Amino acid sequence: MAAMRQLTSQFHVSTRGKGLYAFTDAVGDWLARSGIGQGLLTLFVQHTSASLLIQENHDPDVQGDLERFLSRLVPENDPIYRHTLEGPDDMPAHVRAALTQPQLSIPVVAGQLALGTWQGIYLFEHRRDPQQRRVAAHLLGESEASVQAGAADVKPVGMGGRSR
Repeated sequence: MAAMRQLTSQFHVSTRGKGLYAFTDAVGDWLARSGIGQGLLTLFVQHTSASLLIQENHDPDVQGDLERFLSRLVPENDPIYRHTLEGPDDMPAHVRAALTQPQLSIPVVAGQLALGTWQGIYLFEHRRDPQQRRVAAHLLGESEASVQAGAADVKPVGMGGRSR
């Protein structure tokens, strides 16, 4: 039986304001260096005004449409907000983060993220000003050597989501 291993790391994502910021390549590079062949990766954004998404990475219009939709759904300067000390974009950013998600779980198969062809990992920034965001990573799995020794003919399907 193969021994389970755990690894942790932190990714830093610089933003320039509202929008989606791909960091799939950074996660994939870290995974490649980890030696884990099969397991589960958990990513967690350590902020209350940003979130994480797995989203299409081929057509940038998808990302723009998501931003425009959330801006319409959760407008700034709504009179229902009491929390206004940090600016008119702060409370809407908290609402947007509550509607999306702070964490992702992604299977690891054959040493790769089990993402579909057009899927990428994104930090979704909900504030207007540039930010420095932190994403904690926890990887749990078996080493590639252990997986290969016990594997039948298992091949990843649709792996290798590209990021832009």
